[in-house]
Amino acid sequence: MKHLLKLADLSVEEIFSILNLADQLKYERKNGVRHPHLAGKKLGMIFTKSSTRTRVSFEVGMYELGGHALFLSDRDIQLGRGEPIKDTARVLSRYLDGIMIRTFKQQDVEDLANYGSIPVINGLTDYCHPCQVLADLMTIREYKGSLKGLKLCFVGDGNNMANSLIVGGIKMGMQVSVACPDAYRPDAGVTAWAQQNGQLLVTSDVLTAAKDADVLYTDVWASMGQEGEKEIREKAFKGFCINKDVIAAADKEAMVLHCLPVHRGEEIEEEIFEAHAQEIFDEAENRLHAQKAVLCKLLK
Repeated sequence: MKHLLKLADLSVEEIFSILNLADQLKYERKNGVRHPHLAGKKLGMIFTKSSTRTRVSFEVGMYELGGHALFLSDRDIQLGRGEPIKDTARVLSRYLDGIMIRTFKQQDVEDLANYGSIPVINGLTDYCHPCQVLADLMTIREYKGSLKGLKLCFVGDGNNMANSLIVGGIKMGMQVSVACPDAYRPDAGVTAWAQQNGQLLVTSDVLTAAKDADVLYTDVWASMGQEGEKEIREKAFKGFCINKDVIAAADKEAMVLHCLPVHRGEEIEEEIFEAHAQEIFDEAENRLHAQKAVLCKLLK
């Protein structure tokens, strides 16, 4: 494991290793055990998309591991003024021990890794969100005890979250279903891979997708950069909401997850969100622990 660019690049064993280390680091943190595994290490954090959880969890994570994180917005570095990714990668490799980037294009992340000489972590692109899904898998395993054999249902846009949940779920032996409008299906390459490697259902029927699901998952209808499509998307996604009917179709012990931020009353009813808030905010906390595990694997 040299980078974390997308979950498809990781083996099942590598994902389990990250999850196991994340559990250990979480246990140590809660019990006051310091773990400065990255003392003296420096992480550059490039943001061309704003963030709450990604920035705070990586910055706190590096601090707790004994290292240092530098926040680099596209307004602060020459990347935002037209410097090629390949030049930025080669310069930052002379200063830093690793780079985390949260941006739009997946190719930018791949180029950073190709031209740089230090580990690169994908903090989110329009194509995938591997850090979030590692935290999701960690949370599901905490609540359910294991991952293999569970059914994971995603309701909403076939976006970066859907793409990564499909890959992560199937790699961990889960059955995955996605309920989305036909015009907003997950990436064709991802669905083709999934159909060859596991069980995937993509449908526009929410209740069919949710039937007997152990985990229900949703995300906002319009992500960052899609604000201009808000009205169009509100019409397209009407009915793609985790509501009482969806809860009733799922397994009676089903958990509900959301990567946040949430738009109550759109992709999930407020009553249901609050009923499952413990799970959802455990999931948010686990971003910290899963990412600390990734940092240790790549930078130590």
